[in-house]
Amino acid sequence: MGMATAAAAAAAIGVAATTLRPSLSFVSSKPQNPNPRNPKRSSSLVRFSSSSSSSSPSLPETDCPVPLEQQPLNEYQALASSFPFSWAAADLRHYSSRLLFTGASFALFVGLPIAAFGVVDLDKEALKCGLGALSAGLLAVTFAVLRIYLGWAYVGNRLLSATVEYEETGWYDGQIWVKTPEVLARDRLLGSFTVKPVLSRVKLTLVGLAVLLVVCASLFFILESPKGSSYISSKEAGGRAIPGVYNDNSARSFEPDAFCGEPELP
Repeated sequence: MGMATAAAAAAAIGVAATTLRPSLSFVSSKPQNPNPRNPKRSSSLVRFSSSSSSSSPSLPETDCPVPLEQQPLNEYQALASSFPFSWAAADLRHYSSRLLFTGASFALFVGLPIAAFGVVDLDKEALKCGLGALSAGLLAVTFAVLRIYLGWAYVGNRLLSATVEYEETGWYDGQIWVKTPEVLARDRLLGSFTVKPVLSRVKLTLVGLAVLLVVCASLFFILESPKGSSYISSKEAGGRAIPGVYNDNSARSFEPDAFCGEPELP
């Protein structure tokens, strides 16, 4: 009797084990605990594996609707490698040499021929021609630096702004995208430590060029001003200059040689 009861109980336990094993394997696909005496360690291992298998966070630009060529970061990279905007981002020696070469080339090949055009005596007008050529070179460099400043200022404003204005297909469908905190922090860091120093250098260059242009213009006006007046007053002429209307009698009294051989009118 007791043996039959024990056999029936063992059979029931076996059936229950076979019915529960598939459900347990379906619920958890984790490896079995190597240390069954320490269930806490098993649970901690399961939590670690589940966290490590989670997907990594997406990049800040993943959900950005702005086209790649209109994103401020890509605009900065394109500007920093383009001509002539890359001059301002280079070292001071490279920047100064490029500006000097541009001004000298323009002054020699464009400014000097224009300044010397129509001059009869180059020896007497050499200073004016040189000053005109120098002014032309400075003016060309000023326009180039002004263009560089406008380009860097545009990119700097795009980096420091919290919103980005972009166009999907054309000028008629302009949109505005608000930057995420990650993108805004990155762009403002880039604009503060890379774009602002470049703008400060370009501003100082523009101020120096403006001062040089004013000096050249002042010297040119001084050289062009008349050295003396050709008018002679009656006192300076010793009383010979007679105010009034010109007539032949007064002309004969002061310039008799000019009227030699002409008969007097009755």
